[in-house]
Formats: sequence, structure tokens, C-alpha cells
Amino acid sequence: MVRSCWRPAAVGDDGDVNGRVEGLLWYKDWGNHLYGEFSMAVIQANSSLEDRSQLESGPLTSDHLGPQGTFIGVYDGHGGTAASQFVSDNLFCNFKSFAAEHQGISENAIRRAFSATEEGFLSVVKKQWLSKPKIASTGTCCLAGIICNGLLYIANAGDSRVVLGRVERATRETSAIQLSAEHNVNIPTERDDIRAKHPYDPQIVVMKHNVWRVKGLIQVSRSIGDAYLKKDEFNREPLPHKFRLAEPFFKPILSYEPSISVHKLGPEDQFLIFASDGLWEQLSNQEVVNIVSNSPRNGIGRRLVKAALREAARKREMRVSDLQKIEPGVRRHFHDDITVIVVFLNPKLIDNSSLMSSPLSIRGAGSAKF
Repeated sequence: MVRSCWRPAAVGDDGDVNGRVEGLLWYKDWGNHLYGEFSMAVIQANSSLEDRSQLESGPLTSDHLGPQGTFIGVYDGHGGTAASQFVSDNLFCNFKSFAAEHQGISENAIRRAFSATEEGFLSVVKKQWLSKPKIASTGTCCLAGIICNGLLYIANAGDSRVVLGRVERATRETSAIQLSAEHNVNIPTERDDIRAKHPYDPQIVVMKHNVWRVKGLIQVSRSIGDAYLKKDEFNREPLPHKFRLAEPFFKPILSYEPSISVHKLGPEDQFLIFASDGLWEQLSNQEVVNIVSNSPRNGIGRRLVKAALREAARKREMRVSDLQKIEPGVRRHFHDDITVIVVFLNPKLIDNSSLMSSPLSIRGAGSAKF
């Protein structure tokens, strides 16, 4: 299921239509969404930027008769850009279609949107894999958030993360509250979960290079794409040998199905930080929330990326200026691609179901298409 989606450009008061580029860094320092303000930034580390991201604000159904809200997506690709780009092009459009069918926002509409996006990408793989076999080993983590009518819906497949900054009434300090469940087999509970789903495969997760991996190949247990671990027909010639399993399999090893949670937003909920795991590998939830709480809103996405770079450089006992001279590809040995979207929440707007605004759409970094 592939749908075209008309997307108007996003314009903030900084006059920045599609964001700005500074070397390997793309950023949009400031803009307005339906419920407040936002800031985005992306830094490349891989040979090609595999992260994709988007923020959409306005109608949440394809017929424009349903509710308005804000949609946030972070898609951390691996093995190439095909899957993350496909999700960026199709997930929100699929969601709007199913939300129209369901006459509003629902967990079922979100699940159907993930399923349709997965099916759409696997159909692309089937058409292309004989001529482009590496597409079968391309996948993406998929984190989506929807803010509508005072509720926040979080759907996640993979190990990107969303963290809420909430002001504690007693202390007036801002606490970090992680809202997404992560699917990475380095987490013991996730190892237990995938072992329970594959009880007859003692090698379903193995330690390789001091890291737990599914079949010794991949750390995440859920994703969009990764067809070679979803359907046995893609785990054979002409797939590169390093991805091929010794034994055939009869049910998907990885899952595309997201963990979904719904949260009621209150006046103490100040902001949301959506980010790929490249950020969280360098900074803790509370460190990130502290930076956002104690910094100007304008440019906060860029500031978080630079804080992560400082930490990556510190771990290697080097200067940030030296880290920034390292070319993409080699740079991946020091840090991952990093995508950050900070979404500020105005409590006066959150519960207002009659809000109307001009549609806004922006894509992170090289994935912008208007």
C-alpha cells in the first residue's frame, strides 16, 4: 500500500523553510506546531545518512474531516536508506487513511498503518531483490508519536526513544519519563521475549563482538523491512552470504508490530524528546531533559546533537573539533547518525479540540520532499 501525500512546506519565524545545513549537520532551530513549538536536528555519521524523520501538524485524516493534531516520526535505518525513506514517504499517509476509516485516532489505525507500510516495503523488496539483493537486508526502526485531543499516542518498533519532560509540583524540577518500550536484545527482558517466541531455536540470540544479536546479525528484534529475517524466500541467493542463515525458517524472526501506549497529557508535561538511539548512546534521559529545561528553546535540537558529540569525543579522549573532521563512514566508529526532535507543549492548547491551523510538514535532513 503506497500512497502519495501532499505536504506543504514548514515555515518558522526564522524564515527557515526546509532547515539549514552546516557540514554533516542539518537543523531547523525553531517552528510552530499545533500545540506549541518544535526544534529538530540531524547529524550524519554513516557513509550515507540512514536516519529519516518528519513532523506533520494539521489534519490527521485523509478526508480532512477528522481531528487535527501533530504527528512525529523518527526512522533509524540500517543497511541502507531504502526502508527509512519508504517509511518516511508512506507511514503518515497510511495512518491518515486508516484514521479516516476509523473516524478518528485509534490504536487499531496505528497498527494497520504499520502493517500496510511493512507490506508495502516488502512488496518493493520482492520486485527489486534479484537485481538489488541488498534491499532485503535493509530495515528501519520506527518511532511515531501522535498528539491529539489531549492524548499522546506512542508507537515504537526498534530502539529509538521518546522521553517526556515533566515538572514535579513539589520540587519544580523537571523529571525525565521514558514513554517508549525498546526492542533491543541487549535488554534482558527483550532477549527473554524473543526466546519465548522461538523456543525451538537455541541460537535465536547469540553474543557476537560483546553484543547480543538476533541470529548473530542484528540488535533490534522489531523493525520495518529486514525482509531477509521476515521471509525465508529472501534468505538465499543472491542475498550476500554474510546475511544468510544456515537453516531455513518457517515464521518471521523479526516483527514489525509496534508497542503502543497512550498517555493523557497534563499541564505539568512540558516537552517531548523524540530521538534515534544515537542520542541515547551518549546521553542519559535525565541529562537530555536537563539540557532542554535549562536552555533557550530556539536551537535546542542542534544543542542536543552537539552535546552528544562532545560526549562521544570525551569518551575517545579527543577534541570535538577533531571529531568533526572525520569523514562519514569512518565517523560511524565514533558515533551513530543522530536525529532529535524536541516538541514543546503549550498546556493552554493541548486540550483544545477545536484548534485549526495551516498544515505544516517538515522532513529531517536529506529526506525533504515538497
